[in-house]
Amino acid sequence: MDNEPVTKRPVFIDKSSPVPYYHQLKVFLMNEIESGRLLPMQKIPSETELCERFDISRTVVRQAIKDLQNEGYLTTEKGKGTFVSRPKIVGGLVQSLTGFHEDMVRRGFTVSTEILKQEVQGASQKVSEALGIEGGSPVIVISRVRRLNGEPSVYVTTYIPQKICPELEEEDLQNQSLYALLEGKYGLEIHRGHRYIGVSLANEYEAGLLNIEVGSPLIELDSTSYLKDGRPLEYFHALHRGDRTRFEVELVRIRE
Repeated sequence: MDNEPVTKRPVFIDKSSPVPYYHQLKVFLMNEIESGRLLPMQKIPSETELCERFDISRTVVRQAIKDLQNEGYLTTEKGKGTFVSRPKIVGGLVQSLTGFHEDMVRRGFTVSTEILKQEVQGASQKVSEALGIEGGSPVIVISRVRRLNGEPSVYVTTYIPQKICPELEEEDLQNQSLYALLEGKYGLEIHRGHRYIGVSLANEYEAGLLNIEVGSPLIELDSTSYLKDGRPLEYFHALHRGDRTRFEVELVRIRE
């Protein structure tokens, strides 16, 4: 076979074991990845090859691969096959309130942005509640796909009250940090923020933007940022690729 990334060590599925076949295959592939015998972005054998090698059904192979995809070990690229995932991008939920651009540059990534939408709209009920404004009030809506080292990583939509940042919809946000612009041009410095984290599965549109399969896991962030005087400045909804992202949380014990 022309693709043989999995070690040639004698391995087999123990068909006398009560452990399900798919789980045995999953553990084997996971060990290959964690040991470094399978490297990031290395293609694994096809379903047919795994079926023949381990004498198991295609259903068993698909379940093992699906579990490893959901846990971030494998990723599937349309028309190319299944690969070992790259190491996950670590983002902090407790940060010094830097924006995505500054945070990722500090971590050594090259950040690029595709602007999908940058216009003024009337605020929906959800957005108006998050920003403390009346429903239908004009807000600047900025939808972007953020890429790290050329790979789509996050799809994010940001909402900012137009009255706080007039003409922001005319600014070039493809090549600069939004937070740096807000602080440098408008004198608006974020003082604190509040974030919720959740999970969802990618629909067809989201999957196309992030170059993943429909139904792939996404990490959702809903965030509202505030100025020092307590006014909400920004609300955003972000979808991070689940196979490429994990978040770290710093915990501090407060003694009473």
